[in-house]
Amino acid sequence: MTCTFCQIANGEIPAHIVHRDDEVVAFLDRAPLEHGHVLVMPRAHIETLDDLPDDLLAPVFGAVRRTSIAVQKALGAGGSFVATNTRISQSVPHLHIHVVPRNKGDGLFSTRLIWQRKKYETDSEMAEAATKIRAAYEAAG
Repeated sequence: MTCTFCQIANGEIPAHIVHRDDEVVAFLDRAPLEHGHVLVMPRAHIETLDDLPDDLLAPVFGAVRRTSIAVQKALGAGGSFVATNTRISQSVPHLHIHVVPRNKGDGLFSTRLIWQRKKYETDSEMAEAATKIRAAYEAAG
């Protein structure tokens, strides 16, 4: 079985990458909750958070923290939402952590949690968001 996220990590499928190193890759979600929604994941195929080896905790979650800072700075967000699913609602069986820009009143959470995805109008709009986040990520280094 071929893993879509492994293909992204290996550069076999195009994605709007905001960070890539030997252990971690971060890229824009194609069906974001908010524009600038980034997925951070280990490059190695690891199915769930429960399976993440101890030696990858710092690289993966260090990248999550830097991505959160970068998303807020690049997009002028008031904060971020960071989450991962383990098996249930995990659309791709490859560990990935969602980093979603947040602003007060953005409607992401309500009394009845139903997330609406917000598609990018064009690929260039998506590329522009990735460029801004990538620059802020590198500056947060």
